[in-house]
Amino acid sequence: MDIQAVTAFFMWCSIINGGLMVFWLMFLLLAPDFTFRLQTRFFPMPRETYNRIIYGFLGLFKVFFLIFNLTPLISLWIIAT
Repeated sequence: MDIQAVTAFFMWCSIINGGLMVFWLMFLLLAPDFTFRLQTRFFPMPRETYNRIIYGFLGLFKVFFLIFNLTPLISLWIIAT
């Protein structure tokens, strides 16, 4: 694989994962009661526990997105120039 192919790979990974993160965040902001009812149908828990878990996972997703998608993409852009 050449550097352009790897750069394109990380660019598309960043676009897709960034879109998923924005979709997840918007869904939680625009329909918080719906998501709570939907999730507690499968996993019964109090609202405070749900908020901690869901926002904890969102924060973990952000960290993984930054470390495994954006950081390699930026470093490849720096190397390619």
